[in-house]
Amino acid sequence: MPHLKIATYNIHKGFSPFNRRVVLHDLREQLRALNADIVFLQEVQGEHAHHARRHHTYPVEPQHEFLADEFWAHQAYGMNAVYEHGHHGNAILSRFPIVQTRNRDVSAHRFEQRGLLHCEIDVKGQSVHCFCTHFGLFARGRRQQMQSLIEHAQREVPAEAPLLIAGDFNDWRNELTRGLSESLGVQDVFHLSCGVPARSFPAAFPLLKLDRIYARGFDVVGCDVHDGRRKSDHAALSADLKRR
Repeated sequence: MPHLKIATYNIHKGFSPFNRRVVLHDLREQLRALNADIVFLQEVQGEHAHHARRHHTYPVEPQHEFLADEFWAHQAYGMNAVYEHGHHGNAILSRFPIVQTRNRDVSAHRFEQRGLLHCEIDVKGQSVHCFCTHFGLFARGRRQQMQSLIEHAQREVPAEAPLLIAGDFNDWRNELTRGLSESLGVQDVFHLSCGVPARSFPAAFPLLKLDRIYARGFDVVGCDVHDGRRKSDHAALSADLKRR
């Protein structure tokens, strides 16, 4: 397996901070510049009946398809939050074939609809299991969602298979890393590389450590936080990984 570059980004439904303008075209260029092989996206608008009428630059296709374009040939979308005018959720974009896709509802209560998108990706003949998630705002709910992730991964992923988990964990106190590491053998790539998790929120002046990339079966070659202050309220994270 070659070096693998991955990225995670909460794209704020394609709007700039405070929802002032559509930034999907800028987001697409930023994602291309990251040149990642696999991209984990959160707050992806799958459908919205009114946005195209209100904003002349709004794409007609779902956001994950628009962002992938011809750069990532394979995409998966997990619908989580459903409302009158549409829905949004998580997405994974990949240069490599997505062999299987599962989307699991891990909502802790009816006020926050959250999901866990699991893709098995064939990377040069090696199956890599990828989980994209966006955990809730409350600690109790996050612990429940972590347990759901652990149980699903233990059931669906072979114990020795390479594993990537990335997304917006809303875990500013870093309370979940130990449980994920002990149960699944994953490690925070920024902690491995820099000694501490990455600061990713707010994008204009990152203070809180909300977003994570966890890996199992890889060595960390490098990782970065990417400035996206006019494109989302979160910064994007990326990591260069080498299969052990």
